[in-house]
Amino acid sequence: DIIPQPLLDQYLSMTDPARAQTVDTEIAKHCAYSLPGVALTLGRQNWHCLKDTYETLASDVQWKVRRTLAFSIHELAVILGDQLTAADLVPIFNGFLKDLDEVRIGVLKHLYDFLKLLHTDKRREYLYQLQEFVVTDNSRNWRFRYELAEQLILILELYNPNDVYDYLRHIALTLCSDKVSEVRWISFRLVVAILQKFYANNANALGLNFINELVVRFRHCSKWVGRQAFAFICQVG
Repeated sequence: DIIPQPLLDQYLSMTDPARAQTVDTEIAKHCAYSLPGVALTLGRQNWHCLKDTYETLASDVQWKVRRTLAFSIHELAVILGDQLTAADLVPIFNGFLKDLDEVRIGVLKHLYDFLKLLHTDKRREYLYQLQEFVVTDNSRNWRFRYELAEQLILILELYNPNDVYDYLRHIALTLCSDKVSEVRWISFRLVVAILQKFYANNANALGLNFINELVVRFRHCSKWVGRQAFAFICQVG
């Protein structure tokens, strides 16, 4: 009753890979772009009408199609709610995490928006995977690492101090030693945000350990760029 059945059938048929190859190679990309709008119109109670189509598009051979879905998966998660997201979107999300950098950047740019919609236990499963974002197909793709640091500043609020210390601290220290100055600058802000997280949650021992690590790693660094990093961290703080 929401959308005329012939119209919905026509939309679903356009995602057929065989048709896309013979009619228009861009058609699958357009379908992927409009899918959140179709899902919103249908409502989560009718998600079953789109589920197979979404999975077909998510496994499309064209990376541009997968990239389009990766950029909007957080919006779809809001539409579907936590239960459907955990059941149907998390597996797709996990696939995008292992995809090409052109696709991974889509989930990375909205990583906080997606993770905050998950239950705490499901969210914790991604702690270890976050460090995989440091490695890219092309090491010169510094904007990827910059985006990671920006997202981590937001993501800090989703995890407790112990998780931040055990997992996110290592990533922050790695990014602080990046070859690109833009990445280092945003990473200094991340380090200060981590320290603020510790002390705001009365995790003073973790904060002191982290400060001592920063002193050893940067203040007493044999290279001037390390000592400069320590000065900038102090300035940001």
